Amino acid sequence: MADFRIIPLEIHDAFTNMALDEACSEAVAAGNVLPTIRFYRWSPSAVSIGYFQGLHDEISVESCAKQGVDFVRRRTGGGAVYHDFDGEITYSVIAPEKLFPKGITESYHLICGWIVDSLKLLGIQSEFKPINDIILSPNVLGPMGEKVGGKKISGNAQTRRNGILLQHGTVLFTVDVKKMFSLLKVGQEKISDKMIASVEERVSALKLLKPELTMEQVYEAFMKGFTMGKSISVGEWTLQELQRAQELAETRYSTKDWNEMR
Repeated sequence: MADFRIIPLEIHDAFTNMALDEACSEAVAAGNVLPTIRFYRWSPSAVSIGYFQGLHDEISVESCAKQGVDFVRRRTGGGAVYHDFDGEITYSVIAPEKLFPKGITESYHLICGWIVDSLKLLGIQSEFKPINDIILSPNVLGPMGEKVGGKKISGNAQTRRNGILLQHGTVLFTVDVKKMFSLLKVGQEKISDKMIASVEERVSALKLLKPELTMEQVYEAFMKGFTMGKSISVGEWTLQELQRAQELAETRYSTKDWNEMR
């Protein structure tokens, strides 16, 4: 595996997070920086929608405004995702696509394997579920001995442009299904206990499995899991990347034209 630059955990707003992914993709494509792995959180909390989705089909813009939640369109596909500041760690992998298998599923499998390795360090057994999810292994039990195997704990999305692969994804630390529904369009209907229970049957979070876990412990495990077997240099953004990200955040990711393009 090639040398990688790793950007330690940062906190940004939604527009800056998406802009940094794109600015980094450009810098990697130009050969100005190493392939990059970054970890980040979202402040304020935000909803991201997939590139091909209609904003007003997916998000209650009014509810987001009332609750101080941002929204942004990603460059990757997939569905709407609620990114809670206290509820997840997000990663991005940005590298020449030639470093990864040509097949989409195979490349997901490789990178998602790094998540599986990270969870293993926390004592949590998980596995890749095509096309882009991580689920708990069948034998995993919750803190009360309940069966939780098969529940989703991580979702991921990928795009390839100009010879660069960008994959980013989230690992759930906590999950607030009721708040999520209040921000997404499903929240326009009455949120029933049955609906919430249905999601909780399919989704889990690290804090539900191991209540003693801290966000810092999770981050440390992911730093180790993502860097095992690689030549890593802990780095920082170049001035050019930061300037380009600021430009992209202002002229694209925070604009009505971009976010309401569909």
